[in-house]
Amino acid sequence: MERQHQDSTPQDLSEALKEATKEVHVQAENAEFMRNFQKGQVTPEGFKLVMASLYHIYTALEEEIERNKASPVFAPLYFPEELHRKAALEQDMAFWYGPHWQETIPYTPATQHYVKQLHKVGVTEPELLVAHAYTRYLGDLSGGQVLKKIAQKALDLPSSGEGLAFFTFPNIESATKFKQLYRARMNTLEMTPKIRQRVIEEAKTAFLLNIELFEELQGLLTQDSKDQSPSQVPGLHRRASSRVQDSTVAEGPKGNAQLSRLSQTPFLRWVLTFSFLVATVAVGLYAI
Repeated sequence: MERQHQDSTPQDLSEALKEATKEVHVQAENAEFMRNFQKGQVTPEGFKLVMASLYHIYTALEEEIERNKASPVFAPLYFPEELHRKAALEQDMAFWYGPHWQETIPYTPATQHYVKQLHKVGVTEPELLVAHAYTRYLGDLSGGQVLKKIAQKALDLPSSGEGLAFFTFPNIESATKFKQLYRARMNTLEMTPKIRQRVIEEAKTAFLLNIELFEELQGLLTQDSKDQSPSQVPGLHRRASSRVQDSTVAEGPKGNAQLSRLSQTPFLRWVLTFSFLVATVAVGLYAI
C-alpha cells in the first residue's frame, strides 16, 4: 500500500505543484470572462488597478527574496536579473499614473493582505517563498507575451511597449528553456515531506490570495461604472508613506480567517473571479 501511495505522488516538486493546482486550472480555463478577455475585452480602468496591485505584490515578494537569497531553501531560485519585476513595474506605474505615481496609486485591502502574507512567509518560513515565486514568475513567462499583444491592441498602446514593461523579460532569451531550468532548480531543493507539503499548500494559498484580490477589484470596477473613477473610490488610495505600516508581518489567525471566509464564497463567483485573475495577470499561467 505504501509503495502504491508513493508511485501515485509526483516526485518532482514542480510536478507536485502543478498537480495540486490542476482543479482551479480547469475551472479558470472554462470561465466565460477569460474567453471574453482573449477577444480583447480589456478596460484601461481595470488594467490600471491590476498593475498597481502587482507593483505592491512584487515589491514585497522581491524584498523577501533579497532577504533570503543566500539561504539554501531559496538560493537555487535566485534570478534577479532575469525575473525581478519591480523596476519594470515602476516604469509602468509612471506610464499609467504619471510622475507622482508613488503618491497616487491604489493600495487596496486585498492587496495589503497579499503583501502581508509575503512578508510573513519571508520572515518566518522562507522555504514557502518557492511557492509564491513559482506561481508568479513562471506564470508571467508563460502568458506574458500573449497578454501583452492583447492589451496592446485592446488599449491602443504604443507598439514600442510603453505601459507593458512588466510583461517583457529582456534578459531571458528563451522562456521555454528558462522555465525548464527553473523547474530543474526547484526539483533540487532539499526538503522534508512536511515542508514539501507546506510548500504545496502555500501554492494554493497564493491562488486564494489572487482570487480575493481580483474579487475586490471587480467590485471596485462595478462601483466605478456608476460614474465614479477608481481614484475616487473611498479608501482606495494610500500614500507611499502609509504603506510602511501596512506591509508589516501579518498575524496568522487574521490571515487564516480571511482565507477561510473566501473559501465560503459561492462556487460560481470563484470561477468568475479566478478567470479575471488569469485573464488579467497571466493568460498562460496554467501552462506552467
